[in-house]
Amino acid sequence: MPEKINMTTELALLGVLAVLWGASYSFIKVGVETIPPVTFIAGRTLIAGGILLALLRWRGLAMPRDAASWRRFMFQACLNSVVPFTLIAAAERSIDAGLATILNATSPIFTFLMTALITRHEPVTTRKLFGVGAGIAGICLIVGTQALGGLGHQLWAQLAVIAATVSYAGAAIFGRNFRGLDPMVPAAGSMICGAAILIPLSLVFDRPWTLSPSTASILALLGLSVFSTALAFSIFFRLIHTLGSVGTTSQAYLRVPIGVGIGAVFLGESLGSTAWLGMAFVVAGVAAMTIPARQTRLAQ
Repeated sequence: MPEKINMTTELALLGVLAVLWGASYSFIKVGVETIPPVTFIAGRTLIAGGILLALLRWRGLAMPRDAASWRRFMFQACLNSVVPFTLIAAAERSIDAGLATILNATSPIFTFLMTALITRHEPVTTRKLFGVGAGIAGICLIVGTQALGGLGHQLWAQLAVIAATVSYAGAAIFGRNFRGLDPMVPAAGSMICGAAILIPLSLVFDRPWTLSPSTASILALLGLSVFSTALAFSIFFRLIHTLGSVGTTSQAYLRVPIGVGIGAVFLGESLGSTAWLGMAFVVAGVAAMTIPARQTRLAQ
């Protein structure tokens, strides 16, 4: 008999996941105030990877030992942590956490565009095309106003977040190659590989022994690593099995208002009128991409 699922519990966990990932942008904003982005993300991947490995051991699971698997973990690490984590951390030295939340929430849109153009394993529907159009319109509303003012720091930072979002989309597509593995295994492997890449770069360029991080930045790093990375991944893996991939990705539009709200309450951030309008378009677009269509049940 299949295990009975308590939907109230699972939906509550979905809300918790949206809060954890929505809060990550505020953690990053506080952390990079006194810790350079590369060192900050090196710490994030190392701490989170260690926690995930401990959870795997607790569950009685072992990491693969073959070189081919670790090469795939390394490539996934570049797409899913090294590049996007670092770009977002660097960007948040110039832009608000709430704005980064909005721009980064468009990952389902870029994932769909890449699958439609490259792998072609998902059908193109009218609703998905609407989602793409709405999401791109939201990005243009937010980034376009900055572009009119010239190539300033904020514009480059916003483009860095969009580049990180495209990298996440590539990671989502490449992640299909890990079928047959427990989802926590490639997550832990990619985090460890990410740390292996970033720690040497941190030692060479940032010389972390010379840094004097504030208590707030250290606590933000721990909060990001423990709660918004390790705990969030653990909840994510559970929801993949209970709600399915489509249901779980619905947190992408839930975390936008949550992330913006956290930035407003705890960091005193505020969005301009154009950014609010852009957020509305992004939320509508991501919702159209992730909420499953109501289908008539037919005999198969």
